[in-house]
Amino acid sequence: MSKGMKENMISILMMIAGNFVIAAGVALFIFPLNILSGGVAGIAVAIEPIFHLDKTLVVNALTIGLYIVGACTLGKKFALKTMISTIIYPFFITFTTFILKDVTITTNPLLGSLYGGICIGVGIGLVYRVGGSTGGMDIPPLVINKYTGIPLPTLVMCVDGLTVILGASTYGVEAAMIGLISVWICGQMIDKVISFGGHDAKQIMIITEKREEMIKEIFKEIDRGITILQAKGAYTNTDKPVIMIVVYKKQFATLNHVISMIDPEAFVVVSDVNEVQGEGFTYQQEL
Repeated sequence: MSKGMKENMISILMMIAGNFVIAAGVALFIFPLNILSGGVAGIAVAIEPIFHLDKTLVVNALTIGLYIVGACTLGKKFALKTMISTIIYPFFITFTTFILKDVTITTNPLLGSLYGGICIGVGIGLVYRVGGSTGGMDIPPLVINKYTGIPLPTLVMCVDGLTVILGASTYGVEAAMIGLISVWICGQMIDKVISFGGHDAKQIMIITEKREEMIKEIFKEIDRGITILQAKGAYTNTDKPVIMIVVYKKQFATLNHVISMIDPEAFVVVSDVNEVQGEGFTYQQEL
């Protein structure tokens, strides 16, 4: 099997797994406890008291209908990217809601909102990680953005806000507040899954009068690459070379000790880095 074919197979399997996890989360937590989460599942829960339609049927209809709208307005590339999710998600949601209809994990809405958000976030993250799309309520903001130019984050926020308002009007404000927990947890889990496997690190910028001594001691204690950035003090108008170094979080305490020992008066800026690639991080074994 060629490398390209292998990667495509992995991508398809990840998208299938992601959609199954989303469907399981909806069937186990969102539907039984009527959690006003985001997406088409949240819409289905919100409108059930109004139209008395089966939630699974609403999810399937919205998923397919929105896909058709997106394919017609956003083009072939979007249609291909979203096709797998549009085919398998309705199947999974129908299957899981039927198989798990008598399964009760919790009757606590807060726990349901929390764990429903975790499942949906993990599932969406798996799909996004391989460049796929779950479609659904992601499509209206994309379509509106294409024709109006309104920033996408603003449109996504507006769509989610309308979903919450709709839910509040049918279930009450407290139910909407519980649903927001699911939306927030979902967003956090998407970020975690997408960045999983990256190298958490810290970037440190050091300005010191004892530059050579500092560099020598860093090499001795940490053995990590260093970059010298050329800078100039605005007030003094003098050159101020900046030592830039990226270290694993577990190495930061050692580096901080070195800085304090060599020059306690050094000017130090520390930033979190979510992912690092390159020699010493990607191509060599972690220290």
